[in-house]
Order: sequence, then structure tokens, then C-alpha cells
Amino acid sequence: MTSTQSPTPSVKADASGYEFTHRLAEVADTVERFLVERLGPNLNAGEIARPPRLMEAMRHAVLGGGKRLRPFLAIETARMLGGGEDAALAAGAGVELVHCYSLVHDDLPAMDDDDLRRGKPTVHKAYDEATAILVGDALQTLAFEVTADPRWQPDAGIRAELVLGLARSSGLGGMVGGQLLDLSAEGRFGPVDLDIDDTLRMQAMKTGAILAFSVEAGALVGGANPDERAALLRYGKALGQAFQVADDILDREASPEAMGKATGKDKDAGKATLVDRLGLDGARAECDRLVAVCEEAVAPWGERARVLKDAARFTVARKA
Repeated sequence: MTSTQSPTPSVKADASGYEFTHRLAEVADTVERFLVERLGPNLNAGEIARPPRLMEAMRHAVLGGGKRLRPFLAIETARMLGGGEDAALAAGAGVELVHCYSLVHDDLPAMDDDDLRRGKPTVHKAYDEATAILVGDALQTLAFEVTADPRWQPDAGIRAELVLGLARSSGLGGMVGGQLLDLSAEGRFGPVDLDIDDTLRMQAMKTGAILAFSVEAGALVGGANPDERAALLRYGKALGQAFQVADDILDREASPEAMGKATGKDKDAGKATLVDRLGLDGARAECDRLVAVCEEAVAPWGERARVLKDAARFTVARKA
């Protein structure tokens, strides 16, 4: 998988040949291969059959698209701490499968009603709504299966913490609850008047929670101590918020072709965003502030934190 993004001035190659976008693409390739294996025809222990239509639709939803930023964060955080890359890859893939399931369900007519995702028909358009619902269900359970599998993480205590963290970040107090608040913000369930704090809470749950957990997963795999985990959690939360603000800016400014999906829908639906509250210039300034928070949080690791610092800059500089 190759990246279509041009590096920003802050992430150009140095004398060692390092370039952030190359590393991101390299990890994305590794993640893609891992996901291809998980979505293949071979049965796992305890499985009776893998229905071909379901497997085909799951592959449609997961493979061949996306930057794989969530597993990248897990892998690079663990790598910075000296943790095992295989364990981090599996933990990050679990988060990515949850993310993909959420996109399938978000695209449904009852939710955001989108026809395109990553430049191709959404699952309910390529197949049908019932299949799309089942794809989301299957990807969610597969995510927890991968996360709990001792093949990649032999330490049962760490596996338990990973499963607990994934459940909390993606469930009612995280991503799913945030999606409900997002629908509420459209006035689906009656008139609403959200302030900035309400908007930040909704975004921290819907988008930020599993991004922050991606970093936390890498910290768990890497054996971070409590102080290190607290610093990395600050980084993850600020990164998640920056990602959402940048996404809101792109929804206003980027073309559908660049994004691979419809744009401008948030404004048309009356969704709550910081762009509405702060304006475009204010939103860009907030992105800069959040990047500074990210860089401060990982400063104790010095040069080892370079990839995480560049990830924060990339998050706000991306064009899709």
C-alpha cells in the first residue's frame, strides 16, 4: 500500500533516510497483510463455517483502503518503548477492525446514509443493508478475538487490559456513545443547543477514544510504567482531538474526490463541530495548540519519540 500524501515540511527525510510518510506506508502494508490473513477462508478453532458472502463483504469493508493510523500508533508507541512489534500489530489490528466496523454501521441509511467510503461503494450499497449490519457485527467480534489471542500476546494480564481498554473506548462511554451524541446534535431526537464543551465531549467519545486507546495499547505492549502511560494518554487524547478538528476542516474544504466520500454533509446535517464554534482560522489554531500538547507529552523520550511527534503533525496537515 502506498501513500498518496505529500510530506509536510516538518516530516521531510533526513540524512538517515527517514521519512514519516514512508514509515506510515510501510506499517500500513504490514497491517494489510495481517488483516488479509484474518479475513481469509481458513477456519479458526471453534468455527463451523465462514459464509462466502459475509467474508467477501468484510474484505470489501476492511482491505485496500485507509492509512491504518490506529495500528500505526500502537506499533510505533510500543516500538518507542522497546516492546514486541507482533503483539503491537495484533493489538492495533484489533482497534482497526473496530474502526472499520464503525464505518460500515455509520454509513447505513439509519445513520449517516453515505454511498461512498474510501472511493468505493459503502457496504450496504455494494451488498445490502442486512449484510452490512452483519459485517459490522462480525468485524467487532473478530476485533476482540484478535486482541485476546495468546498467539501474539502471551501475557494474560496484558491481554485482559487490552480487551478491557478496547471495550471501554469503543462502547457506550466511548465511540458508540459518541455516535449517539452526534445523532442527537443533528436534532434527531428533539431540539438541541450544544456549547463548545458539549461538542468536545461528543468528539472525544466518537473519534478520540479509540485513537487514544491505540496509543495506550502500544504503551501496554511496550511495558510502560504508570507515569509513562499517563504521558502517553495525554498524547493520545490530544491527538484524537486534533484528528477530529482536522477532519472537520477537511469536510469544509476538501473535495469528494480527495476524501473518497461525500463532503460538506456535516454542515448540511447541522452537526456540531469546532469549525462552527471557532471558525476555520480558530480551528487551525486549535490544531496547532493540540500538536504542541502532543509534542510536550512525549518530550521525555527525546529522539525516540520522533515518529509520534511527526504523527501529530501529519494528523493536522493531511489532505484526506
